[in-house]
Amino acid sequence: MAQHVLVAGGTSGIGLATARAFAARGDAVTITGRSQQKIDASGLRGIVADAGTADGVRAAFADGVRYDHLVLALGGSRGGGPLGALGDLRAAFDEKFWPHVELLRAAPAHLAADASITLVTAGSAQAALPGTSGLAALNGALEAMVGPLAVELAPVRVNAVSPGVIRTPWWDGVPAADRDALFKSYAAALPAGRIGRAEEVADAIVALATNGYITGTVLPVAGGVQLAAGPRA
Repeated sequence: MAQHVLVAGGTSGIGLATARAFAARGDAVTITGRSQQKIDASGLRGIVADAGTADGVRAAFADGVRYDHLVLALGGSRGGGPLGALGDLRAAFDEKFWPHVELLRAAPAHLAADASITLVTAGSAQAALPGTSGLAALNGALEAMVGPLAVELAPVRVNAVSPGVIRTPWWDGVPAADRDALFKSYAAALPAGRIGRAEEVADAIVALATNGYITGTVLPVAGGVQLAAGPRA
């Protein structure tokens, strides 16, 4: 039986791949995003909603659907860099953390009794990579909420997927040559030996969302970036 799925931040990257993965199962998928043009380009049913505003949060749930699965895949471009050049970490939390929290606060009234909520965080929360302390704080804060919310909101299940270095438009702001060099460097260091694909993260999100016996779990989909590794022989 088709289920109703809402993917917040579903117009690009992991969010879009996830929406398409649910749609391929035959589910009724709705995405949210800030750009009508991107929603139209996705070919999916969409709602223009900026989760960084109270009006945007209300708009995300305004159609009256009771959702079986909610995926929070809101991106953010702030928070990276060495500690001395970190900039405004408050702005990074305003961009990603607080929109997640406000959607989480609004969601229960619009979910089925046995629904799932899946957050998309980032592998920086679990890996000790130089230049990612701000990202680790931001995504770690979201991941720390998963267990308590899984208990508080039960029988609604709450999980998170924690992606590593994934080839998505998130990297488009980096010059192509620098991006290729970064990807090559990460691929060489990862146990998986390569950069990840958005579709691989989407598969993990669908698996968590649809497995009725998994809750309170943060699942790394990161090629092993969270594993401590010594020099290779």
